Amino acid sequence: MNLRGRNKVSPEFSMSSMTDIVFLLLVFFLLTSPAITPDALDLILPKAKGKTSNKQNLSVSITKDLDYYVNKERVSENTIESTITNALSSVEEPTIILRAEEGVPIENAVKIMDIANRNKYKIVLAVRPN
Repeated sequence: MNLRGRNKVSPEFSMSSMTDIVFLLLVFFLLTSPAITPDALDLILPKAKGKTSNKQNLSVSITKDLDYYVNKERVSENTIESTITNALSSVEEPTIILRAEEGVPIENAVKIMDIANRNKYKIVLAVRPN
């Protein structure tokens, strides 16, 4: 029996592992591209470890100048709750992504969390990867 023939790696095997790597890289770049979150403002977010995979229904952003945005639309602090509830009124299992820029006082972020809690919305705080 010829053992040399058994140790050869077939071209299909070596190409399949390369295809897997290319596919994983493609998925990685798709998930990390800004196209996934088109309603996000360009904010410097605080750093943290971990990640989430919740589906985003609404994005609420707070700049360090304390300007509030709901899906890139600027809203006043007084009308933010009504804007959020109107936007999520027909959504099943609504989720808010809270993007508070680094340096925003915690009271402002807690205000949005309180709105989510009162209306039984899920809320996720967006951060930069550490």
